[in-house]
Amino acid sequence: MTRPFFLNLLRIGLPIGGVVSILHRASGALLSLAVPLLLYALALSLDSAQGYDRVCGFLGGGLGWLGMSVLAWAGVHHLLAGLRHLGFDFGYADQLAAARRTAWGTLLLALVIAAGIALWGLV
Repeated sequence: MTRPFFLNLLRIGLPIGGVVSILHRASGALLSLAVPLLLYALALSLDSAQGYDRVCGFLGGGLGWLGMSVLAWAGVHHLLAGLRHLGFDFGYADQLAAARRTAWGTLLLALVIAAGIALWGLV
């Protein structure tokens, strides 16, 4: 009888394409889970002037800014990773070196754009 094999995902050295793929799925899940909260905030802001002030007050605070910054990153990353995978379907950058370049580009560009959106929200 063999013992069950414990797979430690933190010790596995995933290639950069695997990291982008996992983050693509995680960002999609995060965006899906955020929809009810965003709809609630929209409904509250449209309900009355006091509701609008509550939503603006929360989003203007540190926790609201952080949450919206994470959602901005999730949206940008999910879009860019989806376009990357769509490119694979059309045969673009499906060689190993090009796939690694597009993976790094997806990660870096998503961070830069999300940081720009987050900093723009501070202004």
